[in-house]
Amino acid sequence: MTSVSKEENIKQTVRNWVELYSDDLFSWALYKVSSKETAEDLVQDTYLVAFQTYHKFEGKSNPRTWLFAILNNKINDHHRTIFRNTSFESILKNNHFFDENEAWNPTESPLEWPTQSEHILDDSEFNNTLESCMKKLPATWFSGIYLRYIEEKKGSDICQELEITPTNFWQILHRAKMQLRKCLEIQWFRK
Repeated sequence: MTSVSKEENIKQTVRNWVELYSDDLFSWALYKVSSKETAEDLVQDTYLVAFQTYHKFEGKSNPRTWLFAILNNKINDHHRTIFRNTSFESILKNNHFFDENEAWNPTESPLEWPTQSEHILDDSEFNNTLESCMKKLPATWFSGIYLRYIEEKKGSDICQELEITPTNFWQILHRAKMQLRKCLEIQWFRK
């Protein structure tokens, strides 16, 4: 088999994968990054990597599994890039929960939440509201929540990976959780 026909075979295989798996890959990417354009770019990058590294695919796993592994690496790279490109000072400047003395702004002070069922995460409406609130977070905050609570990475590992200090990382998480709390108060608990 000539190298031209090998390359054509690879191209055709990847084209087939695009038809078979693109919708699933896009749905997963959109769920993880909350941006249609970014999700499309990540899926496109996934197929580019698959084509470029096809020789490493040994066929021992399902192609879908291999593509999802590539996509998850792309998603993690995306979140790392967001963290590296956002200064901690800009996050603090955009915070509206506290005044210049780090005291609660009167309109932002947390409310007491009513006692809820212990199984609130089993409520699909609540999960939809939570997802909607997460999508409203600034990209850096979303990345922090994603890496810590969705990927379940240790804080020290995230700090090392993102090359940020633990103080910066925990401040970002703190602010993101407060924003989520405020959104849930408005969208869920006051309805």
